[in-house]
Amino acid sequence: MQFRQKALSKLQSPEELDLPVRFARPQGRLVLAVTVIVMAVATFWALTGSVSAKLTAPGILTHPEGSYLLQSPFSGQITAVLAQEGQLLAPGAPLATVRTEQGDRTVRAVAGGRVTALVAKIGAVVTTGANVAIVERVRDPNEPLVAMVYVPGGSGSTIPVGAPVDLTVQSVPQQRFGVLRGRVEAVGREPQTQAQLTGFLGDSQLAAQFSRQGNPTAVLVQLAPSSTTRSGYQWSSTDGPPYSLDSTTPVTGAIHLTAQRPIDWLLP
Repeated sequence: MQFRQKALSKLQSPEELDLPVRFARPQGRLVLAVTVIVMAVATFWALTGSVSAKLTAPGILTHPEGSYLLQSPFSGQITAVLAQEGQLLAPGAPLATVRTEQGDRTVRAVAGGRVTALVAKIGAVVTTGANVAIVERVRDPNEPLVAMVYVPGGSGSTIPVGAPVDLTVQSVPQQRFGVLRGRVEAVGREPQTQAQLTGFLGDSQLAAQFSRQGNPTAVLVQLAPSSTTRSGYQWSSTDGPPYSLDSTTPVTGAIHLTAQRPIDWLLP
């Protein structure tokens, strides 16, 4: 009761009613002003600004039709190798001779192209279906290269056709010559299995590497041509490397996705 009486007497005392009420200290008003300004700037940026994103994935330089794995249709011993790596073969061209019980048989190219890897060795014993060579499907050795980039399976829908792509070429020092320029030409409709990758690349080990994190989606990248560089393609540096590029060269592609407003992240 003692405290209640003091409280009542305090309320009935009018001597402090004419004093001004201080709502906030000067320091508090400064903090409030700064907070309001920051929120206003952030709101303006969220509505009018844009944020760009990149999707990075491994890939390879190749030709549009890919490669195939040539296998021996015979069992026996290889007595002659009739082609060399880098050689351009016509369809049906002889590649190796296999001595069988029925006599010598010739392993021929299924389709025309360039030999990128030669597995056959003189004296080796092969069985039916043994790997002989990897042949890249190309008619003209001067045919432009493309890059095939393999992105995670669910990312294909986020990539627009025509998006810029920066390609880091494994065999080219990036700090000196920069990155290779290109644009997205096409995006696969669905993820590819390891068997499909092997059918295009002609190399089961590469297929296993690209599908290590699951079935990827293939993104075809058209390289930007240039008449002023030794490689024949456009680079982020002025002239790029002083040598040409080979197919089957590993690359890493950084695909520039469509810029978005920050407010879009909050809206359903």
